[in-house]
Amino acid sequence: MKVMDKNLGLEEVQKLEGHTDRVWNVAWNPAADGVIASCSADKTVRIWEQSSLTRSWTCKLGHRLGSFDGNTCVWENFATDSESVSVLRGHESEVKSVSWNASGSLLATCGRDKSVWIWEIQPEEDDEFDTIAVLTGHSEDVKMVLWHPTMDVLFSCSYDNTIKIWCSEDEDGDYNCVQTLSELNNGHSSTVWSISFNAAGDKMVTCSDDLAVKIWKTDISRMQSGEGYVPWTHVCTLSGFHDRTIYSVHWSRDGVIASGAGDDTIQLFVDSDSDSVCPCPFYL
Repeated sequence: MKVMDKNLGLEEVQKLEGHTDRVWNVAWNPAADGVIASCSADKTVRIWEQSSLTRSWTCKLGHRLGSFDGNTCVWENFATDSESVSVLRGHESEVKSVSWNASGSLLATCGRDKSVWIWEIQPEEDDEFDTIAVLTGHSEDVKMVLWHPTMDVLFSCSYDNTIKIWCSEDEDGDYNCVQTLSELNNGHSSTVWSISFNAAGDKMVTCSDDLAVKIWKTDISRMQSGEGYVPWTHVCTLSGFHDRTIYSVHWSRDGVIASGAGDDTIQLFVDSDSDSVCPCPFYL
């Protein structure tokens, strides 16, 4: 995994080494400067922290999310040695995606074992991670998890062709699936690979093995006012721009949607503000 700095163009700043198999996903902690989470086919999630003195990254914690004994070991680096500081029970197979919530207090992970895990940082316990939820609603392996940019609502997409939305609506803080976006409600007809939100958090873009990019929306003001969960609805479908599986999609803060596919192309779209019901993307 490489860390890049774009002050003078794209230049390699540092290569982070530690995973023993392919790295599936990385995520910056939005509330902690210089903290990165990475997940891998080696069944681990590693937490990397940048040194304020050397400006280099070191592995602070490594969460062993799968082993033959079913345990999860958490490791913390002390100089050149590593010491086991916690043992958790976690994923039984490779970990495909990691995502921090907006406050940086929750970390979501998902994997080939069809489950989604939510971990909470315990600052009073030397930043150990406690499991607060194991979500098992998907029927196939889960490709990606992503927290909403402003609320503690979690989104997951899967090989089962669905997007599931999880949130806590009771006093106990239990996370439950509050909505499933599937082909029955204008969703995807094949594996959903990626999710991204616009800057306001009231629109979402998804992509799939069905060669389509879909736009969704919700009434974010009602959700933020405390009215409870407000369902997401389908806005429009972008198709005909890729001829192979669309693996990744991202909605930039300035409104540009980028999609990347197995046809070796990246397509760019601009969301029109003229029609809030069905935006007409402009193909670049």
